[in-house]
Amino acid sequence: MLTTQHFQQARLSRDPRFDGRFFIAVKSTGIFCRPICPAKLPLEENVEYFTLAPQAMLAGYRPCLRCRPDSAPHSHAWNGVDTTVTRAMALLNKNLHLNMSQIAAKLGISDRYLRQLFIRHIGLSPKQYQLYEQILFAKQLLQHTQLPVDHVADAAGFNDARRLQYNMQRVMRRTPKELRIKPTDLLQPIVIPLAYRPPYNWPQLRDFLARRAIKDCEWLDDTSYSRSILLNGSRGYFHAQHQPHKHRFIVTLSLDNLHQLKPALHNIRRILDLDADSMTIDKQLIQSGLSNEHITPGMRIPGVWDTFEAGCRAILGQQISVTAAINLATKLVAVLGQLIPLAPEKSPLISRYFPTAEAIANSDLSFLGMPNSRRETLRRFASFYQQQPDAPPDDWLSLKGIGPWTVAYANLRGQSQADIWLSSDLVIKKQLLLHSIEADKACPWRSYLTFTLWSLA
Repeated sequence: MLTTQHFQQARLSRDPRFDGRFFIAVKSTGIFCRPICPAKLPLEENVEYFTLAPQAMLAGYRPCLRCRPDSAPHSHAWNGVDTTVTRAMALLNKNLHLNMSQIAAKLGISDRYLRQLFIRHIGLSPKQYQLYEQILFAKQLLQHTQLPVDHVADAAGFNDARRLQYNMQRVMRRTPKELRIKPTDLLQPIVIPLAYRPPYNWPQLRDFLARRAIKDCEWLDDTSYSRSILLNGSRGYFHAQHQPHKHRFIVTLSLDNLHQLKPALHNIRRILDLDADSMTIDKQLIQSGLSNEHITPGMRIPGVWDTFEAGCRAILGQQISVTAAINLATKLVAVLGQLIPLAPEKSPLISRYFPTAEAIANSDLSFLGMPNSRRETLRRFASFYQQQPDAPPDDWLSLKGIGPWTVAYANLRGQSQADIWLSSDLVIKKQLLLHSIEADKACPWRSYLTFTLWSLA
């Protein structure tokens, strides 16, 4: 738990490890900043601290135009406050176009109870929280991209540019045109920075992804990762270029539906695990009995694009090597993956999308060199997913051929859940014979313990 002393020390040292974990509001200017802001440090008596940007905005502070709090990594500092609140915040961050009734329905609670929880735990109503997130995202697009204002309004969940302008002036005291750079053609790719807290072990994550990259769908080099994407009927691709000296990736993204822009960026952050707090995680792993020499500073969980792809990968990889599994996945994409009309300029080797659930369910998969029982498992899974795309992976256990390991793998890499412990994994079992570890003491970060033990094998 962060204290005022932590805030003070991190502010004075501009410690990048605390970026996004809290925000600094300056009473004399009415501005709030990230801890890494290069502006002159204010006196402590002129400072207020907030753990969430919307809290600072509710208090009447405006985001700094220099350090851009809207670009800070997300924080899990509020995790554990209330499970329903954290799930609701995640849904609101990812889906700016959903209304409160839709959010409440996804959580299985009433609108009234959702409001009560938000007021009690973070001091804002869910509607206020969403509005401030919409404004912050619009500000980010205005300052980092060349999208026309009406398209920014669309992407940020506002009905039109007029509503964006009204809310921007009310909260930011500036018009969208005062914030933005020169607009250009909508057909131009969106280029936007995505920050993280150091340390960040890019070589380890890159090597893990490279070994499991599916030809024509993914592409990596020493400093970047690219892939094609399908998201709620929208199609596109992205290229993420690592800039370690600035603690960020520069993402070039093409997408045919701006309503899916925020979910797409959210997914890219998840795949690259940009919001992890390594300092907190490493301390917890040591508590489990893992020695300092085996801690990998900046370890991240390498994600896959979505839960469906993770499930397919897990089924294809049952009882065979990683190389054999990727060969099967590559063949699956080559036969059933739809061609991209125009190859991405930055990633010309990307030419296909990962197959849809419909394409796999309607194929006999005879081209895959694997036991017929596993082909049928994959078809059953695709058919199930086609009918119930929002069903949690735990529901897959009802399908013949899918067991706990497959579900855990999908939760680990397809949803990037932080507390997945693969105790039944053969590699993990072997590592536990070599290391005296109490896995439960690594909660809620057992996914990172799983990856650490894999890396030691």
